[in-house]
Amino acid sequence: MDMTETTRLGGCEIIAFATIVDVSRAKAFYGETLGLRLVAEEPPFALVFDAHGTMLRLVMAKQLPPAQGTVLGWRVPEIAAAVKELSEAGVHFERFERMPQDELGIWASPSGAQVAWFRDPDGNILSVTEFPESKS
Repeated sequence: MDMTETTRLGGCEIIAFATIVDVSRAKAFYGETLGLRLVAEEPPFALVFDAHGTMLRLVMAKQLPPAQGTVLGWRVPEIAAAVKELSEAGVHFERFERMPQDELGIWASPSGAQVAWFRDPDGNILSVTEFPESKS
């Protein structure tokens, strides 16, 4: 038995956190637009969503911390299909200077991963990524 898996965090489920200010818009965006299941509302602390088996806690705050890059991302099997579906649901994909992105806003990383970024109603940067091994 590998004790590091059982005595440290390697064998534990991860919880994802993001900070929100506009609770009603975040609830609609994560629930309706992104299609995550709302598990609980815990005012004044958090909205809790099920993100494909991972607990996502949207922490309620009076103001957002300064943005430092992507806060949440999803691994998708086909990025072009995911971007098109999210765009049809009203999601706007970001364009960044010095990052060559295709017509859908998808950037091909040096590793072969393809990434597209978008923001939630509070401005948090989110992403979808297709990794090379995802293709079958």
